[in-house]
Amino acid sequence: MKRVITYGTFDLLHYGHINLLQRAKKYGDYLIVALSTDEFNWNAKHKKSYFSYEKRKRLLEAIRYVDLVIPENSWHQKLTDIKEYHVDTFVMGDDWAGKFDFLEEKTTVDVIYLPRTPEVSTTQIKEELQNKGDVED
Repeated sequence: MKRVITYGTFDLLHYGHINLLQRAKKYGDYLIVALSTDEFNWNAKHKKSYFSYEKRKRLLEAIRYVDLVIPENSWHQKLTDIKEYHVDTFVMGDDWAGKFDFLEEKTTVDVIYLPRTPEVSTTQIKEELQNKGDVED
């Protein structure tokens, strides 16, 4: 069985996220999503998610391409996750291109960067809602 892993916050889940997950799943039989916890988002990324970790986790678990959701608690857990879950392929959006190439050197994992869906992003959605006065920062 080929295992694939991807990481992200997946806040305000949209079709760009679904596209990424669907394409990631094509690289293997089992897709693991490491979902950033609320604490990690706040402490390391300095951003607050609209939906809590538990709600984002439930949304991801309902997607047919996703087989397992695990917590992402730090930037440094990737090597451990790859070994613990016997991952064959590491997939991220191409906005991270080059940032995880070191994983190929330290493990047997293939690192793939997939093109983002250009017309949608969580940041864009939040900005549009904020401009309409519908979301507080």
